[in-house]
Amino acid sequence: MIPREQPGPLLNGLPTNLPDTDVDETNEWLESLDGLIESGGRNRARYVMLRLNERARDQRIGVPSLVSTDYVNTIPKSKEVPYPGDPDLEQKVRHMLRWNAAIQVHRQQRPGVGVGGHIASYASAATLYEVGLMHFWRGKDHPGGGDQVFFQGHASPGMYARALLEGRLTENDLDGFRQEYSRPMGGRGLPSYPHPRRMPDFWEFPTVSMGIGPINAIYQASFNRYLENRGIKDTSQQHVWAFLGDGEMDEVESRGALQLATNEGLDNLTFVINCNLQRLDGPVRGNGKIIQELESFFRGAGWNVIKLVWGANWDPLLENDTEGALVNVMNTTRDGDFQTFKANDGAYVREHFFGRDPRTAAMVADWTDDQIWALRRGGLDYAKIYNAYKAATDYTGGPTVILAHTIKGYFLGSHFAGRNATHQMKKLAIDDLKGLRDRCNIPVSDEVLEADPYQPPYYNPGPSSPAIQYLLERRRELGGFVPERRGEPSKKLQLPDEKAYKATRKGSGNQKVATTMAFVRLLKDLLRDRGLAPFIVPIIPDEARTFGMDSFFPTIKIYNANGQQYTP
Repeated sequence: MIPREQPGPLLNGLPTNLPDTDVDETNEWLESLDGLIESGGRNRARYVMLRLNERARDQRIGVPSLVSTDYVNTIPKSKEVPYPGDPDLEQKVRHMLRWNAAIQVHRQQRPGVGVGGHIASYASAATLYEVGLMHFWRGKDHPGGGDQVFFQGHASPGMYARALLEGRLTENDLDGFRQEYSRPMGGRGLPSYPHPRRMPDFWEFPTVSMGIGPINAIYQASFNRYLENRGIKDTSQQHVWAFLGDGEMDEVESRGALQLATNEGLDNLTFVINCNLQRLDGPVRGNGKIIQELESFFRGAGWNVIKLVWGANWDPLLENDTEGALVNVMNTTRDGDFQTFKANDGAYVREHFFGRDPRTAAMVADWTDDQIWALRRGGLDYAKIYNAYKAATDYTGGPTVILAHTIKGYFLGSHFAGRNATHQMKKLAIDDLKGLRDRCNIPVSDEVLEADPYQPPYYNPGPSSPAIQYLLERRRELGGFVPERRGEPSKKLQLPDEKAYKATRKGSGNQKVATTMAFVRLLKDLLRDRGLAPFIVPIIPDEARTFGMDSFFPTIKIYNANGQQYTP
């Protein structure tokens, strides 16, 4: 490893193999930088250097990319576009979803059931999902074929809650959460985590939090591109989205295939990582900053990175941060501290965040503690999310990852938000129920909640509600419900006739043959069938020659998403 204090082409970005062809001109540039620092300050000099780096990349100079940027949004306010939806109606939908998702898990903790579940994950990601469902994710009836979404496993109650409002599931179905075999009260029984075998008409892909979502999403996007390149199916309008947890990104499978997405230029793929900073037992990186770590990792792997850190009410503060004091505090505050802030109140944030620098303290001197407490994180701001999603879908040439800063247990009340134990909390106390009801504007009285605290009612205003009509109309315009799985394939394979298996059935006589070699012989025969051959996808990492498969090279070729750009 190159020591950090030594010049190296990657760690320090110094082109040590290039000669200085004009020493005097180089010195003039260096003196100009010194002068800029002296006249404009370090913050101004840093800004100019960043812009120069950006321009150098645009001009394809070949300078190293920045591995990590400031702890701020990638998309500045000046480059945002207006939100296209109806914010009031969409907020009403989100409120209903938050209530029903939490109540669904809470009701399954009644005496005699107690099957567990997760409340806090969906609470942190509800807005991330709803912006996609309202404006981006296309259903199966869309002319382009529809998008494919890998939902974060622990957020499944939110998808069931939405299906209730859409009329696809009943309240009895929701009361069958985690009770797939007992199925109480006539419900169908809902799996805790997405799986098509458990709900073959609903879930498309199995996911939880162990890394199978991210790696499968990469291969789904890869094979979508394969189908298009081979002329089998037009997938040019289909996009793959994967919703992941920041703790999940520590799994080997989560990061192990990132280079494949870059090498194949999979701009039909977007990761959305819900950075609520918590895993099951506590902070993901209490002493560090998981968003910064993931940014460096994905940038190093060649991905387009969009950081979604702060909500709109931070914009005035950042615009007035002429000396970079606020950005510095953001850069140096550890994730563990951000979690502590959200477990306290506005006065605590004033003292322990803004109070770290007299200049930042002055920024909020005239603010109330409630105003400070209302400062929102980027992954909870629908307009910021929309702009991040739009930028991701507009980007070409490679995959995109969105790092969305959220709060685990958001909107559930002070007993949940940001608490280390929130992932394991399954039910709400009566005061928590009343508080959530009030924040969500759910028309349920205290008397109803107190009569049976274990079974507070779901809320569904029905198809005559303007909010429900809006929800359904958005899905109609986007081509149908998501998630949805349709079992009948659009094109069925025509299997080969008996003669394709004749040689294999004949056997090898007295000659012993390895099972691998026997399979290769069968595969060769199947590849001669014109109806089946185009649908066989040989994936050979290496050693094709070892198993006698080198004859495939001139016949079915070697697939590469970028073609062959060298002379063999």
